[in-house]
Amino acid sequence: MRIVSPSIAVCAILVCLNGSAPLASVPLAPSSQAANVPQATPLILEKDEGERRVVRGWPGHPDPGETFILKVDPKNGGSSHLVFLTADIRRGGAIPAHRHPGADEILFLESGTARVHLGDTTRVVHGGSTVFIPANTWISVDNIGNEDIRAVAVFSAPGFEEFMRETSVPEGEKNIPLTKAENDAAEKKHSHAVIYQEP
Repeated sequence: MRIVSPSIAVCAILVCLNGSAPLASVPLAPSSQAANVPQATPLILEKDEGERRVVRGWPGHPDPGETFILKVDPKNGGSSHLVFLTADIRRGGAIPAHRHPGADEILFLESGTARVHLGDTTRVVHGGSTVFIPANTWISVDNIGNEDIRAVAVFSAPGFEEFMRETSVPEGEKNIPLTKAENDAAEKKHSHAVIYQEP
């Protein structure tokens, strides 16, 4: 938690009550943000709001993949520190084995039943389960239940969301499977953010 100096807080409250200027225009401290760092913008999003996308098919899996929603990242809300997304994993669907070299991840399974492989551990979990995935730890999730899994993921650093954008299309657009060359190029380009296990 960040503690604000009482004198600054009182000045900010007096300015707001006085109505002479909106709080957003009163500088409380000098800005040290670089020109290329996005400005964070507060967001309030309903369950289905955000940047809705569908994973493109890929070699060996030609059908469109799961629907996901990018909710907070450098392009949605301007966060330079976090990525937050939701995804639906269909019955029989899976998150293939992969690891994130540069970010920790928290995966929260809101519903359903899954077999989770995390590092050297395998466990069957149910709705309400939390999985903490330290950077560089192998993870895969298989939906083994009779319903879709609604999952929430939070990453400690941006990067993976750009791979997700490159290998998906906005919901409603034509979904053409990735060629092997496109898939290989995307995996190589984003290897700092995600590495998939060879089948």
